[in-house]
Amino acid sequence: MHTSESSFHSQLESKSGLAEIKPVRLIRLPEVRHLTGLSRTQIYRLEARGDFVKRIKLGDGPASATAWLETSVLQWIADRIAASQSATA
Repeated sequence: MHTSESSFHSQLESKSGLAEIKPVRLIRLPEVRHLTGLSRTQIYRLEARGDFVKRIKLGDGPASATAWLETSVLQWIADRIAASQSATA
């Protein structure tokens, strides 16, 4: 599955020996639900099984906010579409 770390590092490009960071967009649960069509429970169950993108903790406390990398969620969706199409082909 995709990890937020590998997705973040894929956002880096080397230019003249310096790393350039492309803009990264973090999305919260309501948008993840909208993009995937999954319920909150389904998202958390898939994540716990390692079948969905891991959340990024935004704060230090035990109840801190979390978000997902938009690019990782979109890639997960694309992977699901590809798997579905190859299964029917």
